[in-house]
Amino acid sequence: MKQKIDTVNKTEYQDVVNVWESSVRATHHFLKEEDIEYFKPLILNTYLDAVELRCIRNDEKEIVGFLGVAEENLEMLFIDPEYRGKNIGKALLKYSIENLNVTKVDVNEQNEQAVGFYKYCGFEVKNRSEVDATGKPYPILHMELKK
Repeated sequence: MKQKIDTVNKTEYQDVVNVWESSVRATHHFLKEEDIEYFKPLILNTYLDAVELRCIRNDEKEIVGFLGVAEENLEMLFIDPEYRGKNIGKALLKYSIENLNVTKVDVNEQNEQAVGFYKYCGFEVKNRSEVDATGKPYPILHMELKK
């Protein structure tokens, strides 16, 4: 599978949300079911329009990983669980740094795999919040790309 970065059409937003949900269910074990259900319509109807979206597709042209960037901040990076470990996340992150000027990312502290991934890719923790952006009790690590 070649890792060509592609744009996302608005008609594909539901596909993006499906990747988000399967990824979150595989990695965010600390979230409650009602949290996932709370975020789904927000992502579909609000968050996706607020970011610059890019994706990687499989050979059948299905989205298997995506990112969203706003103001040099990586707002979302999610990979279909079946495609994890295939350098899709690294390819998307590299693209976001080189082409979308990403220098920052906020990560759920409880998502240790993601924290480790970003540290491995050159980010360091600069700050910590006790709650997430919606006020839910999920601590967030504010990470920045090392200079």
